[in-house]
Amino acid sequence: MDINFPAILVLATFVTGVIWALDALIFAPRRRAVLVPSGGAEVSSGQQEKVPLLVEYSKSFFPIILAVLLLRSFLVEPFRIPSGSMMPTLLVGDFILVNKFSYGLRLPVLNTKIVEIGEPQRGDIAVFRYPENPSIDYIKRIIGVPGDHIRYVDKKLYVNGKLIPREPVGKYVAGGASASMSGAMRYRETIGGVTHDILLRENGFRRDFEYTVPEGQYFVLGDNRDNSRDSRFWGTVPEGNLVGKAFFVWMNWDPVDGGITWSRIGTVVE
Repeated sequence: MDINFPAILVLATFVTGVIWALDALIFAPRRRAVLVPSGGAEVSSGQQEKVPLLVEYSKSFFPIILAVLLLRSFLVEPFRIPSGSMMPTLLVGDFILVNKFSYGLRLPVLNTKIVEIGEPQRGDIAVFRYPENPSIDYIKRIIGVPGDHIRYVDKKLYVNGKLIPREPVGKYVAGGASASMSGAMRYRETIGGVTHDILLRENGFRRDFEYTVPEGQYFVLGDNRDNSRDSRFWGTVPEGNLVGKAFFVWMNWDPVDGGITWSRIGTVVE
């Protein structure tokens, strides 16, 4: 079952805020009026105002929930990498932070853009809502922006007729949850001024294609080119599905080795 965490946060903020506001404006004054004698004498210690438990909880949790909602909606949001489609840049078990305002500020739940800030660029690692099932978050690298002509032939990538430069680094060696890709060729690729590594297998998946990116859409690929379901399979990402730009790995828990990979902590995502 998919849990809509933003909707839960918005609802919790609304409920606790309304309870706190109603009590402050209506019920608290009534309680105090009952306690104060008609002559205006002081209230004894045994007659102190008793605040309902629900109101106490609402007053305590409302500012915390509101702060989490604002932070998660407009600044940064944590995500976990569940698959190896972005290896070697991102590994299975990485916990990353995503910049939520890189591509403009959006209202939570509605995802309506309210402030234009920046545009996605080629080379960005973007989190987005999967077009075929928006309840699922995906992460890939942006290869093509609106109007770009993308061509992928013999595992070579061309953007607007120009071959994207890459150079071999050597065989990829990894353990734990990433061990399945050991032996793949590692290449250093540069696109949009961003230099990053990709993985290719000599006899791996092959899918040649050409595509022109429509207006308001983005073409994405996984860095693990032979092991990624991306725009080659299901098409482009609508601008409205973008969530933010990944920028930092704050922890890695390897599900195979069952422990923290300390060397991954603090990795800057490029």
